[in-house]
Amino acid sequence: MLLWFLCLFLSLNTIDYVCCVQRKPQVSIRPDADTDVPSESASCGCQNLNRDGVVDVNRDRSILMENPSDKYSRTSNEKLPDTQRNGKESYSHSEMTLIPGGEFLMGTDDPGIPPDGESPQRKVYIDHFYMDIHEVSNHHFQSFINATGYVTEAERFGNSFVFEGLLSEEVKSHISQAVAAAPWWLPVTGADWRHPEGRDSSITDRLEHPVLHVSWGDAVAYCTWANKRLPTEAEWEYACRGGLQDRLYPWGNKLTPKGDHYTNLWQGEFPTHNSGDDGFIKTSPVMSFPANGYGLYDMVGNAWEWTADWWTVHHTRDHKLNPTGPPSGTDKVKKGGSYMCHKSYCYRYRCAARSQNTPDSSASNLGFRCASPEQP
Repeated sequence: MLLWFLCLFLSLNTIDYVCCVQRKPQVSIRPDADTDVPSESASCGCQNLNRDGVVDVNRDRSILMENPSDKYSRTSNEKLPDTQRNGKESYSHSEMTLIPGGEFLMGTDDPGIPPDGESPQRKVYIDHFYMDIHEVSNHHFQSFINATGYVTEAERFGNSFVFEGLLSEEVKSHISQAVAAAPWWLPVTGADWRHPEGRDSSITDRLEHPVLHVSWGDAVAYCTWANKRLPTEAEWEYACRGGLQDRLYPWGNKLTPKGDHYTNLWQGEFPTHNSGDDGFIKTSPVMSFPANGYGLYDMVGNAWEWTADWWTVHHTRDHKLNPTGPPSGTDKVKKGGSYMCHKSYCYRYRCAARSQNTPDSSASNLGFRCASPEQP
């Protein structure tokens, strides 16, 4: 009874995203993995980043101050591979590699997050195609903007979603809205691909990082300019697996083989502390971690990647040839997870994992890479 009165009191005196009881996700051990994973649909809230899902935070600003940015390492994101320090790449488009055609097992019969539609596992055949070896970088996206004068959707809307732990106190002091289902996501005025954390940030020292704050339409525009296209979900997952069958990650089943980090994820406790054990607390430069069997970098972690497909959670075991998803929908599929993924909260950095956003969504952990039926 006391708990009921407490909940009633909070509902009358706080904004609607405050929960009176927060239940920690239960975990179960997957027999083929070395990590605990949530048995329910825990999430970093990335799939809720649509522009209609924000609420007023003026009556309770404490959520903006609970995890101030000084909790995050100031130096761990400054590391840049020596091969990329000069930024003198001789090509204007991302380098591509051939993904040989073949059959693979798409999805899984042991889903990490069942509501996401990861199952059932089914046989899919993919014709050969080419894929960018890494996520489209700020450097390459800047070439596109300079050549076309394109204005991204985030720039046209005037804002984009940013994880609050990366924002300066000055930026947070001017914010009056948050995402109802995930209050650590804030719509930040002036946040866009050039200003990843708002107007007081820039990409000057991040030209080799993946471009962020790009909508699905922005990604399509870039790929079209580069004589490419977005990969289908099936192509993306086939490429992610790197020739391995029925494995969790692009490199196998162990998240950190021999204690080494193979991708950029969240270490610590989400969303309050990221220790940066892998060297980064936000995005990392492309190609900072080992490539998979097809020579592709960052297929999981670092930044979410848009695919061409509309979202559905209904799949059959029927053998498919180059599937393309449903003909229409409201959300687009994204794959790979991001630097915000953590094993206890958002176990979506697996090849079979998937999530979705509305096509106009943009965020500080959402990017893309392109594909092509032939070498451009």
